Amino acid sequence: MNDPRLPQFLIIGAIKAATTWVTWQLQRHPDIFLPDPEPHYFSREFHRGREWYGHFFAPAGENLLRGEKTADYLANPDAATRIAAVLPGIPMIAQLRDPVDRAYSDYRMLLRRGTISGPPEDYLDPARATFRRFIDNGRYHTHLQRWFDLFERRQFLIFLYDDVKARPDTVVGDCCRHLGVGPPDPQAAIARGRVNDGALPHLPLGVRRLLGPAKRLVAPLRGNALFERARSTLARPIDYPPLSDDLRDRLRDFYAPEIVSLATMLGRDLDHWLAAERTVA
Repeated sequence: MNDPRLPQFLIIGAIKAATTWVTWQLQRHPDIFLPDPEPHYFSREFHRGREWYGHFFAPAGENLLRGEKTADYLANPDAATRIAAVLPGIPMIAQLRDPVDRAYSDYRMLLRRGTISGPPEDYLDPARATFRRFIDNGRYHTHLQRWFDLFERRQFLIFLYDDVKARPDTVVGDCCRHLGVGPPDPQAAIARGRVNDGALPHLPLGVRRLLGPAKRLVAPLRGNALFERARSTLARPIDYPPLSDDLRDRLRDFYAPEIVSLATMLGRDLDHWLAAERTVA
């Protein structure tokens, strides 16, 4: 049954692993509908019910393939069970990123939002961090095993952040095939850079908080020359606290067993994650 209140595919995460990039690409496919906001329905908004959830898909034409992206589904302890009960046969897309880089990138995102404060050591030290989102979200083998216990493996397309950087056209084509739609328009531009880049200049936190309630109203103005010129006069690069070599090594050691198990699970060589040192955004 094709219930127009429900999606027909999901992008489930991980957070800070190019989920916004993939969404941006698929939104430009003529046969696909993806809302801009993340519903978080199967993670933290399940109590709102299907009628509330259905509002995200109301604008979709009846011939469009409906999907949604919520990047916290992958690591959420309840999302897989809820999705299995409501959408047991749905195709899903998951992206994985070097877990150390992912954790630091996630830390930087919440830092610039003002959700957290303090140095990386307070949040990324596996031995003493009490706020576990940044660390635990990178335990990909553990999370995927929970999903594979409930769904057939063929329902998942899983690729790496590294694949997006190296072969963006191939990744978009693979997504289209997995979802059962035609290839992307060869005339459509494939974004090769980041769609959501934490390294870019941002408005000061106070200004962002002031403008927060009007975020959706302002969104259509993005790209407008006058709007971007006004924004650029206020935006500044953010000076993030660095991730020390010692903390990076501790994180690498923490994730090593997960990475080894994940490599076996996916049949991919992930040795570069065991010793990588990267620039993070």
